[in-house]
Amino acid sequence: MQIGLIGLGKMGANMAERLRQAGHDVVGYDRNPGTARTVASLQELVGALTAPRAVWVMVPSGEPTRATVAALVDVLSTGDLIVDGGNSRYTDDQDHAALAAQHGIGYVDAGVSGGVWGLDEGYALMVGGDAADVARVQPIFDALKPAGDGGFVHAGPVGAGHFTKMVHNGIEYGMMQAYGEGYELMRASELVPDADAVVASWREGTVIRSWLLDLLVRALKDDPGLADIRDYAQDSGEGRWTIEAAIQHAVPLPVITAALFARFASRQDSSMAMKVVAALRHQFGGHAVGHEGSTSEVPIS
Repeated sequence: MQIGLIGLGKMGANMAERLRQAGHDVVGYDRNPGTARTVASLQELVGALTAPRAVWVMVPSGEPTRATVAALVDVLSTGDLIVDGGNSRYTDDQDHAALAAQHGIGYVDAGVSGGVWGLDEGYALMVGGDAADVARVQPIFDALKPAGDGGFVHAGPVGAGHFTKMVHNGIEYGMMQAYGEGYELMRASELVPDADAVVASWREGTVIRSWLLDLLVRALKDDPGLADIRDYAQDSGEGRWTIEAAIQHAVPLPVITAALFARFASRQDSSMAMKVVAALRHQFGGHAVGHEGSTSEVPIS
């Protein structure tokens, strides 16, 4: 099958390569001329594809994706199809699909998991859209997903792909936080002289074994004790969107929410909230406080 692919970054380039290895004809475009692009503009990309065309968008979420979809509907034709495979917010999908429909263009949203390992291991795909549109690009999904029966789901109508990928990423936040907390507790205890070895042992036979655990073991092997890693965790938005959706649907998500807030805390050099708490303890109970600039331990009182 022939497909256009816009965005040849880390994931996009690997996806293009996996598709070519499966025998598909990939016409690649990226604004960066230093990438392995095969055309130099959207117009060239459209001209190189045989109608009815299918174009996969793999650019950062938000304005880059919105701008790309808006530009595509101006150069594609009735009967063509856009697949958004980035990490777009699911609410954007309805807007993109409505814009595409005005031009007679189909739209599918595809949540993609697999990261830099996807070229060899395959990508888990969660897609949303009309059944006929999904079927049109099923050969592409089949080539990208891992071997076997799993790794692909048509999750529902437009927006369902990115919604389920958002939930997937929220779960990921909670799992990573739990591994991190357990590791920190073992490191703090004098009973466990080698927490790295304990984590490695969990890869076999335990109920908490997972690919994330495998990656943690790999990280600890490369950097024992994570001595070279700064304790600062960024977030790319999906955790926030998951919590916002939970509020909208009145679904409690204490674990995912706490995991996101822990990332916020990791970015603080100091906490104004804890200053308030310390000041109030001093005011109502005369409890000891530490002073700005001091690293001395504050006595328990």
